[in-house]
Amino acid sequence: MAAAVRQRSTAARVALAVGAALAFAGFFALGTWQVERRAWKLDLIARVEQRVHAPAAAAPGRTEWPTVNAANAANDEYRHVRLAGTFLHDKETLVQASTKLGAGFWVLTPLRSADGTVVLVNRGFVPPEARERPARTAPEPQGETTVAGLLRLTEPKGGFLRKNDAAADRWFSRDVQAIAAARGLNNVAPYFVDAEAAPAQATASIDTPAWPAAGLTVIAFPNSHLVYALTWYGLALMVLVAAWFVRRSDENAAHAEARPAQDARRDD
Repeated sequence: MAAAVRQRSTAARVALAVGAALAFAGFFALGTWQVERRAWKLDLIARVEQRVHAPAAAAPGRTEWPTVNAANAANDEYRHVRLAGTFLHDKETLVQASTKLGAGFWVLTPLRSADGTVVLVNRGFVPPEARERPARTAPEPQGETTVAGLLRLTEPKGGFLRKNDAAADRWFSRDVQAIAAARGLNNVAPYFVDAEAAPAQATASIDTPAWPAAGLTVIAFPNSHLVYALTWYGLALMVLVAAWFVRRSDENAAHAEARPAQDARRDD
């Protein structure tokens, strides 16, 4: 009976050791992965900062459109670009937005270039009272217009827990393909451009803002990888400490069992 108990105890110890080893390896691997992700994120932030402040380059043309997608976001998102064309103001789309100026809408207006291609341009933010075009204070660009801004990737399907409703003309995300289809547009680029603020807008009075207000792009990359890495490494360390305590407990128990036997031999 005692041998069976010892055998089960040994099997349990082996199982615990294997489990501890697997847990330690898993936690350590996750911590290392987060360290690598942090390095990647820091490099991405540095590259984006460089792109944002670089001189504006020509926006990707039709031949480049297939490569402008989420898979290449690290290379395309927030590129400082310029493009020229004529705004189609009668086909603008209002997309719900929340900015430092409050809640309202982004004004997305198609810009048709000389070759017939179309790029949706986010001309800026308007509050609810300026959603109608006649109520806005900034003049609408007419004729051939040059726009500079940041390239943004399409935002398909809708916002968080809110789907775009094209039939009701309610938009919660800047879904380029869906907006283009709703407005009957063809040859539309798979991205949109956040227009940068014109010098006059940048110096506009807070009391008399020019709507739409451009240049409100928020560039933020959550970077909590160091916290995650420390958490995983901490869990790995806890596994090691727990394994050490279990081993010490087993050793103490073994010594406690051996002591009565030694005392019995001395009595004999």
